[in-house]
Amino acid sequence: MGSQEVSTVDWQGKRVTVAGLGVSGIPAARALHERGALVTVVNDGDDARARTQAAELEALGITVRLGDGATLPPSTELVVTAPGWQPDKPLFLAAAEAGVPVWGDVELAWRLRGDNGRKAAPWLAVTGTNGKTTTVRMLASILEAAGLRTAAVGNIGVSLLDAVLGETEYDVLAVELSSYQLHWAPSLRAHSAAVLNLAPDHLDWHGSMEAYAADKGRVYEGNTVACVYNVSDPATEDLVREADVEEGCRAIGFTLGAPGPSQLGVVDGILVDRAFVANRQKQAQELSEVSDVNPPAPHNIANALAAAALARAFGVEPAAVRDGLRAFRPDAHRIEHVADIGEVAYVDDSKATNTHATEASLAAYDSIVWIAGGLAKGATFDELVTGAAKRLRGVVLMGADRALIHEALTRHAPEVPVVDLERTDTGAMSEAVARAAELARPGDTVLLAPACASMDMFTNYNKRGEAFADAVRARADESA
Repeated sequence: MGSQEVSTVDWQGKRVTVAGLGVSGIPAARALHERGALVTVVNDGDDARARTQAAELEALGITVRLGDGATLPPSTELVVTAPGWQPDKPLFLAAAEAGVPVWGDVELAWRLRGDNGRKAAPWLAVTGTNGKTTTVRMLASILEAAGLRTAAVGNIGVSLLDAVLGETEYDVLAVELSSYQLHWAPSLRAHSAAVLNLAPDHLDWHGSMEAYAADKGRVYEGNTVACVYNVSDPATEDLVREADVEEGCRAIGFTLGAPGPSQLGVVDGILVDRAFVANRQKQAQELSEVSDVNPPAPHNIANALAAAALARAFGVEPAAVRDGLRAFRPDAHRIEHVADIGEVAYVDDSKATNTHATEASLAAYDSIVWIAGGLAKGATFDELVTGAAKRLRGVVLMGADRALIHEALTRHAPEVPVVDLERTDTGAMSEAVARAAELARPGDTVLLAPACASMDMFTNYNKRGEAFADAVRARADESA
């Protein structure tokens, strides 16, 4: 199926099982029901919230089965799943045995785009282990600066179903896609797509690094104009080589160094394009200054280059790249400067929930008191600590798996002082900030970049970042 073709499905009377109540399951059930499908929603949980959601769907005539997400309802012709449900769940094994296809929310949105009779907007898609949300929001900002009707959608902000079925008629969509979503999206064909980087993550879900990378690589399948890859991460270029793309689609690299032909990169503090110019062997087009990127940390400059590459693939002019990057403001908890206290900077990067993200965060500063720890998700920390050791003034550890980081520090940075906090109550972050302040010297950065998930102590990384920012601001008020 070409990227601009729209798939039509006769939903009338089609028996569809929707797996999971939640942000993707409920809209999927409603959309399918409105098109005449006979929808059954299955859900593992049976709590008060689930019962309330079930009652609302049942009032529409949708069947809901709570507390039983394992059994495939009889006569099911299609399963539509929430992206987080693991592929080895009995429901999916039963579907495979019965020859029943399984789609995710992205696949459903892809199939339903144009269903409202309007032209289907092309998708510019972004995936990778880290930087997806920032890159997609940068891309949307650039597209808006070019005067295009767009939105940042997918694994961010507006749901894809809402975007493709809503009232707004978009020119193009900036789409963030997780490895989970790509796993369940077999027919997705983007206009252009980028894989920002690849590092071990979610291996408990995918089963292996090879399977994880293969799911990320699905984003390139059927691309029509550009497959954007990271020059410094050869695994992303390998995925481009393996992809089955449409004739004429080009491989476009981005690099923090000087770009070669068919690449975007950096020369003397300027973001430049040697891919979408008339003579890429001899010409380079200036796009913006590094100082237009907020914040201008190395990994964020890489995000900006990837966003620029996708925008340029869509025909956006250089001035819009510059204006879009200048207008972009990063989300909270992503290398967010909170305060300066006594010539020490306090920075919140609670979104750094794995070692790859934390490596990039640590690389942005010269002398760091590092606050880290939480749920490791099977990660190891030796490589991270080895790379950061010379930058560390001190470390404050907290959370369930802090011992794993402590052991790596003992092996690879034994001279760095470490504070190990055993407490896990709500006041633990305040103590972590206080102990970090004791270790810091003028010119240092106290950096919350946990390298771990947050759910052992906090509801999510946002709450963890808010606790850090609250503790820092309280300290600033005391010192004022």
